Amino acid sequence: MTIVSKLKKKFYFVAAGYFKFFANISLKRWHPRIIIVTGSAGKTTMLNLIESQLGEKAHYSHDANSAFGIAFDILGQRGITGSKLHWFSLIFQTPFRAFFYRRHEKFYMVECDGERPHEAEFVAKWLKPEVSLWVSLGRSHAVFYENEVKSGRFINIDEAIAHEFATIPASTKKLVLIDGANESMREHCEGIKAEVVAVDTNKLKKYEAYPDRATFEIGNRKYEFHDPMPRDVTVQLLMLDKLMDYLGQKVTTDLKGYHMPPGRSNYLEGKKGVKIIDSSYNAHIISMTTVLDMVKVLHASHKWLVIGDIIDQGNLEGEEHKKLAQLLLDTKVEKIIMIGRRTKKYTAPLLEGKCDYESFDKPQQALKFLEANLTGKETVIFKGSQYLEWIVEKLLANPDDVTKLARQDDAHKKRRASWGLE
Repeated sequence: MTIVSKLKKKFYFVAAGYFKFFANISLKRWHPRIIIVTGSAGKTTMLNLIESQLGEKAHYSHDANSAFGIAFDILGQRGITGSKLHWFSLIFQTPFRAFFYRRHEKFYMVECDGERPHEAEFVAKWLKPEVSLWVSLGRSHAVFYENEVKSGRFINIDEAIAHEFATIPASTKKLVLIDGANESMREHCEGIKAEVVAVDTNKLKKYEAYPDRATFEIGNRKYEFHDPMPRDVTVQLLMLDKLMDYLGQKVTTDLKGYHMPPGRSNYLEGKKGVKIIDSSYNAHIISMTTVLDMVKVLHASHKWLVIGDIIDQGNLEGEEHKKLAQLLLDTKVEKIIMIGRRTKKYTAPLLEGKCDYESFDKPQQALKFLEANLTGKETVIFKGSQYLEWIVEKLLANPDDVTKLARQDDAHKKRRASWGLE
């Protein structure tokens, strides 16, 4: 870790506190009803589903789920991207915007990440939401919690991560929605002051997924999408129903006009007639499981998987990639293409002789293989790191669909270019 990185880490919450102080002035003048969405995966899907219902009645913290991002979002500022000089303009602009800028929507829908220890706690104690939705719990960004275990505060990574997310329900005033199937969530919400409602996924009567659509029958409602939504979205739909009932709003079940955020199970048309499902936004075992469970029941022939490494796992990376091997075998797909040193080291040996797979070090090699071997009959599902969105871009039938892919900002384009991906 460089000296600059160490300083950033040490003074992160000091700097965040500066922006929070001024953002809070604007927030008090705005005074919205605050609802926080949190979890290891599925937060952005949940936020977008709420937006499909409330529309302009609420403001949504899109692309701003950190302590800094939320403060900037409240003040209507663009976050820290591009030139480092932007830091200085934000520092000087913030006090003025605190007194002169104010949003007007009735609701503030906040996505809050738990990537950094104490960040969810920082946001929770600041915003004190009326309602919180804890959609999932898993080992996302596990590497950042290793010191929490080493210090003796927690017995393992799982407990450290659960404790961090649980700080949001603990600071919630009225209603907390959790996944009733998750025992850790239930345990961490015991004794909090807010009402806790655990949604029951057994209420799902029927689920069907195709490359370009999905349907969910839950109770007396039938939700229809024009993207191949994973079965685990049942949790978000149940929470959506509970939240809309609490807010006194009607639920819209025809969601054929709703599209997932980029890189989260999006249907795209590929060259030669290939069907593409792009779920390349993130990669940890909980999101891998969600997508691969969908692949098992997906109504499609000639299913191919393109899988990138699971990142940010620290000492757990071997364990997580070995779990991935069994998940891949369970899909029984026609072809598996893996990219990255971790899948090559830990996952590939467990697939040997059990399925048809290829393992590559770099995205360029995988693209070359796909271009040479795809016939047009395949449905290709992308999941993982290693800039898979670059491969998707090269396979698109319509180049303009690049705007539908994840990580299209200048910073990520520069990083891809440094990998030789242009």
